[in-house]
Amino acid sequence: MYNSEAVYNHWLHRFSQIVVAATFVLIFIGGLVTSTGSGLAVPDWPNTYGHFMFSYPLSGMVGGILYEHGHRLVATIVGFLMTILAVWLWIKEPRRWVKLLGVIAFLAVLAQGILGGLTVIYLLPTPISVLHGCLAQTFFCITIAIAMVTSRGWQAQNKSAQAGQGPNLQNVALFTLFVVYAQMIMGAVMRHTGAGLAIPDFPLAFGQIIPPISTQAIAVNFLHRLGAAIVTLSAIATFVVISRHHRDEKMLLKPAVILLVAIAFQITLAAITIWTRKAPIPTTAHVATGAFILGTTFYLVMRAHQLRPTVVASQGTLERLSTA
Repeated sequence: MYNSEAVYNHWLHRFSQIVVAATFVLIFIGGLVTSTGSGLAVPDWPNTYGHFMFSYPLSGMVGGILYEHGHRLVATIVGFLMTILAVWLWIKEPRRWVKLLGVIAFLAVLAQGILGGLTVIYLLPTPISVLHGCLAQTFFCITIAIAMVTSRGWQAQNKSAQAGQGPNLQNVALFTLFVVYAQMIMGAVMRHTGAGLAIPDFPLAFGQIIPPISTQAIAVNFLHRLGAAIVTLSAIATFVVISRHHRDEKMLLKPAVILLVAIAFQITLAAITIWTRKAPIPTTAHVATGAFILGTTFYLVMRAHQLRPTVVASQGTLERLSTA
């Protein structure tokens, strides 16, 4: 059996956690760029008003330039950190699939940088802007996966007596992840098409439960609201399965509770965003909380997958005992 205790490097895991945190900060700053309408505050790329990125004077970082240029600086730092992590994994990590995960993450952050440049060069085209936002969230999940599988506890066997009972947790968690990601895509479409206030009231829509779908913007906005309801129900279902059949698994129960709290906070932020006519701080916090929800759901999927081999092994042991 693979002995993780003998080969894992403590600092590799810590460094991967730093990459996760830096990526989350980058997503927040990226949301701030969009929320403040600063996407074209710096009209050239990869330079900043003709300066090499890191040589641009701090005195010039005012207004939208502060957000956009700051976003580029942080993105470059994240790319540099990811390059180090990918090389580190390739050299030290004995599992081939984890090495490959590092390569995929490196290619994702490289593609993300190129997409960021294209959004500027082509003046914020909606398809590229949406893809840029979606890839950022995907990269965030990949960094979470790397941080999880490089931890010392990843290989620890699950000894819960309830592990094999109840509905298939992995399927429930995967469905929740699917609807959360779909909701994130719809949110990106809504942001980059300017449909965030197409329905100006909340919790009702034009004073009704179902608004008149008279424009594409209203349709996108209402679909996002419906998606929020589906995400909430899916998260509740995931929590119910975990609380009933995996109560002793702290690595499942705690994030499931956090997920519900985050969704409640996200709905509150959505309301504040509408009531304040998309004020930058709540709007950006809404984007960042969406990333947190996606990351937490992805974490649950990974933990549910980790639980599966133990269940299969336990069933095999019972079968051998019954035939002995």
